[in-house]
Amino acid sequence: MDRSGAPWFEVLPLRAHHAVAGGESGAAPAAPAAPAAPTPAAKAGKSKGAKAPESEPAAKDAAAGSGNKNPEKEAKQKAKMEKFLAKQKKLQEQSVSAKPESQDKKKKEKEVKPVVEVPAFVNTTPKGEKKDLSQPMAASYDPRAVESAWYDWWENQGLFKPVLVDEQPREAGAYTIVIPPPNVTGSLHLGHALTCAIQDCMIRWNRMHGKSALYVPGCDHAGIATQIVVEKKLMRERGITRHDIGRDAFLAEVWKWKDQFGDRIYNQFRRLGISVDWDRVRFTMDPMLCTAVNEAFVRLHEEGVIYRDNRLVNWCTVLNTAVSNLEVENKELEGRTLLSVPDHDPKKKYEFGVIISFAYPVHESDEEIVVATTRLETMLGDTAVAVNPKDPRYKHLHGKKVVHPFNGRLIPIIADEYVDMEFGTGAVKITPAHDFNDYTVGKRNNAEFINIFNDDGTINEAGAPFTGLKRFDAREAVLAALKEKGLYRETKDNKMVLPICTRSNNIVEPLLKPQWWVSCKDMAAEAMEAVRKGDLKITPQASENEWFRWLENIQDWCISRQLWWGHRVPAYFIKIRGRQSVDTEENWVSARNEEEAYERAYQRFPDVSKDDISLEQDHDVLDTWFSAGLWPFATLGWPNNTPDFKNFYPTNLLETGWDILFFWVARMVMLGLKLTGEVPFRQVFCHAMVRDAHGRKMSKSLGNVIDPIDAIEGISLEGLQSKLLSGNLDPREVVKAQAGQKADFPNGIPVCGTDGLRFALLAYTSSGRDINLDILRVEGYRKWCNKLWNAARFALMKLGDDYVPRSGVELTGNESLADLWILAKLNKATAEVNKHLEGMNFMSATSAIHSFWLYELCDIYLEICKPVIDGTDAVKREASKDVLYICLERGLTLLHPMMPFITEELYQRLPRRPDDAKDTIMQAHFPTERDEWNNEQVEKNYEVVNDVIHAARSLLTSYPIKGGATFYVHVGSEAATELLGSEGAIITSLVKGAKSLTTISKAEPAPAGCAVYTVNEDINLLLLVRGFVNFDEELGKLEKKLAKAKENLSTWKKKTEGADYEAKVKPEVKEANELKIKGFDAEVEALTASINNFVSLRDA
Repeated sequence: MDRSGAPWFEVLPLRAHHAVAGGESGAAPAAPAAPAAPTPAAKAGKSKGAKAPESEPAAKDAAAGSGNKNPEKEAKQKAKMEKFLAKQKKLQEQSVSAKPESQDKKKKEKEVKPVVEVPAFVNTTPKGEKKDLSQPMAASYDPRAVESAWYDWWENQGLFKPVLVDEQPREAGAYTIVIPPPNVTGSLHLGHALTCAIQDCMIRWNRMHGKSALYVPGCDHAGIATQIVVEKKLMRERGITRHDIGRDAFLAEVWKWKDQFGDRIYNQFRRLGISVDWDRVRFTMDPMLCTAVNEAFVRLHEEGVIYRDNRLVNWCTVLNTAVSNLEVENKELEGRTLLSVPDHDPKKKYEFGVIISFAYPVHESDEEIVVATTRLETMLGDTAVAVNPKDPRYKHLHGKKVVHPFNGRLIPIIADEYVDMEFGTGAVKITPAHDFNDYTVGKRNNAEFINIFNDDGTINEAGAPFTGLKRFDAREAVLAALKEKGLYRETKDNKMVLPICTRSNNIVEPLLKPQWWVSCKDMAAEAMEAVRKGDLKITPQASENEWFRWLENIQDWCISRQLWWGHRVPAYFIKIRGRQSVDTEENWVSARNEEEAYERAYQRFPDVSKDDISLEQDHDVLDTWFSAGLWPFATLGWPNNTPDFKNFYPTNLLETGWDILFFWVARMVMLGLKLTGEVPFRQVFCHAMVRDAHGRKMSKSLGNVIDPIDAIEGISLEGLQSKLLSGNLDPREVVKAQAGQKADFPNGIPVCGTDGLRFALLAYTSSGRDINLDILRVEGYRKWCNKLWNAARFALMKLGDDYVPRSGVELTGNESLADLWILAKLNKATAEVNKHLEGMNFMSATSAIHSFWLYELCDIYLEICKPVIDGTDAVKREASKDVLYICLERGLTLLHPMMPFITEELYQRLPRRPDDAKDTIMQAHFPTERDEWNNEQVEKNYEVVNDVIHAARSLLTSYPIKGGATFYVHVGSEAATELLGSEGAIITSLVKGAKSLTTISKAEPAPAGCAVYTVNEDINLLLLVRGFVNFDEELGKLEKKLAKAKENLSTWKKKTEGADYEAKVKPEVKEANELKIKGFDAEVEALTASINNFVSLRDA
């Protein structure tokens, strides 16, 4: 408690404006000071009647009340605690006995307390059983203790399952979220944690509003990523490749790996507290989802939406597969750059970021056409040279040909408006089989398509005489050969983008491949129309705009992947004995099984004997994004009309990052509309990308990736750095990452708890594209949990063990002004939280509930109700207790969707209403606004009372009155007189040192010898200072301070008055000096005003 009389729940002070009673009041009151940091609620035990344990660590209290007794575990815990206490005692004795180095120092140096590790909390509650809370609450909040046991109990009680009535959703309806499936190979990062926090908040909120809420968990099989992990494992442990053991044996190894490591993510989900129905957990390779994938492919193929074509794909020559655009990262080069290439000589570096010009001789002419390229090796597959039809330089060459210098192939000169006449020479080499733009030009002009690469990136026979060379070795060889032939012209730096496969770090090669494609134009049009009609809502608005931009320009989608792990394409190639089978659409059938495939093959070729027809299933698998595109409805049982599909589809919300809006979300919508006739979800909410505190993207090489479990449980710097050593980073990147960790987390990451992490992530969430996450802010919310804990502990102590709450929450008429005020504030917070959760404005929702708990309940009402509950008026005491209970009950319930663990722990300690049989806060009804609690006049009246309390405390901080202070309120209206007269006793009880408060009309003269604080135009507060203050002594102190301030002011002014000051002193130093002078000026002015005030009071 400070000298102003503000108890531990501190009412925020105002800067006082003082004047002499009866004299001029001077300027208007100063603006309120910035809120002081409220004293931690842990000090509740130091308030009257609230003696709390001071010496025992929180871990001991927590362990004492943590579940059923286990003698063996108790003995171990006791031994640990005794060892801890003995160590602590020894350290304290050493601290006491240690002599200071110098006995002659006037000021004793501050003693450095030894850092003592608190023993780790041990959960003694048997798994699935309810936590025993029969012991008293711990003195302080420990997230490890609070967050233990509850999740297992919730799951064991079936609380995560949707409540159905006669196998139908409840009257309030259904609310469904199917979790975006993380890759089975990885572990969750903070982006996943943000998704979980948002989704679980919405699920819990809707569940508490009486809806049948279903939250479906699951994982994606992650085709490429998983195959790479298992292949590396085989090579590392057994020195073999997948080809050595064959497809079936390799897939068995993958399943073995998945069974061994696949639960890591599910354990992280549990630690994040998400209330998913674990009986409905899905994996994209489960039989049910495999059935859905096959069905979707066959239906779409039958309709012609899926088709077979020989087109360009992004090819990785290391993985020997096509990769999606999402697996390609564009690396920007500013100019000439030397790089290593994974599937080339590791000792060599190759040149990129340049553009090379060379000449093609015109056939049967002395002329030449100069073209330029950044990929010189592709000239081996050139089949045209294009010029703009309007370019006068080349009009005479239209229809002529150039000669390929290495194979003599005649290459036509074509006219196409694709060519920019102003760029380079105005002539462009066309390689349709190895460039996406050239592919389009080639198709348009019926150019020949020549593939010069093998699947491993070496030059094939079509690229002779460079056959067998790796592609970038071939680049160097072609350059040398062109120089030898005199056709090389120049090399220039060229800003460019290099496509990199994120799975292998290899440079992606456009390659011509017969693949399965999805026609997207018509489906994209339906997806756009769904948004326009309002069937699907996309937020924020920026994401909706991008939705239309992307879908309007959508290209067909390649879904073939040359892998073994994944959904094998349910298509079969028809072979007819005695015929040459060609890879065209006609020779393929799709089917749900081989028997159906044969039937379709027989129907395709009715004139061929069945004995002459054989089938070979496509060896490729489907793009992971294809199965992921079916996720919202396949997880609910589609293509079968299961009870889950009928009750919970379409789902309500898809929450994800904006960066996969197109790669995944758009495809889910397109496939959902096509296969089910409905959008798969009603709303898409795109959250921001989580970056570090400096705004950098999270990257392992930067060392700024945070595992959510590390934020929850805390981890030392050494622990963080050891994780880097167990990863796949290059040794040089490890050094860089460790330096980054040391800079950002010099003391490691503190224990933040799940509730603190979830609340912080929600509080960060706005309509912006990025979140710059500072781990210290997360820790700040853990500290707020401590305040919450101690506030509840203090409130429960005031309610008493024998308190039984009323059945209802209706007003009784016995409530005080403060009671009615806090109910009005609770009502507003309730309305705000519901409104903002409905609009998914999590920043505002968290702000509303945080402000209610901290600034209204803790800082004000708990302080005000304390003297009432401790008082002798039984009616007022019970009314205040009832209101306090309502605030606790409803405040915890409002907070539960955001902070599930601490709210459950505290809710379980609340006494229950006679008709309340709910076992858990999860079953509580989420509060809604009550009209009878809205009262603007009460709020205005209480604000006046609160301002008077502030004013009284402020006056007492300015005058050395230790006790017996006499206050007068000079009021100018009957309403204010009545209000302050009725609340005078409360005001006096809340101002330490106050003896009395008397209300007088402004028509009456003010008592002499009083200091004045102007509260508002209608109210002045007066403090009697004559007789309490030795004015001469106080004036002497002030005059000494004034003399010192004037001396400082004079000294600094002289420093700035030198002849060469303006010329020689740096601008930033001048600015600092000016600030110091202004500070001393203000100090002189304030001290002069105080002296004048004291003189006026003394002489009045």
